[in-house]
Amino acid sequence: MNRKIGGWDEGFDPFYGAPVVLVVLAEKDWPTHVYDGSLVMGNLMLAAHTEGIGSCWIHRAKEEFESEEGKQILSDLGVTGEYEGIGHCILGYPDEEIEEAKPRKDDYVFWVE
Repeated sequence: MNRKIGGWDEGFDPFYGAPVVLVVLAEKDWPTHVYDGSLVMGNLMLAAHTEGIGSCWIHRAKEEFESEEGKQILSDLGVTGEYEGIGHCILGYPDEEIEEAKPRKDDYVFWVE
């Protein structure tokens, strides 16, 4: 479903062969649901990095779980209520070493006193 929404050809794996895909959902009636779900995604990725696990945020969860097929998947899993898909967090051990953080860009953060 994610591949089709992204417009890719058969055979393309939008999850890059990751052995684990976590889906973050947020209740639509919460006024800050997108912000809260995004924070969950960021924390998942930071926690994975701490454990030496690679992660990547894959989009199109919103479109997936707004579709009838996506709603049926949630229903089959026992997830009831109105949820918005925030993102997919793929996890796995990378084939290569995780790079060190790049140096901060000059004038990218502004301090105001």
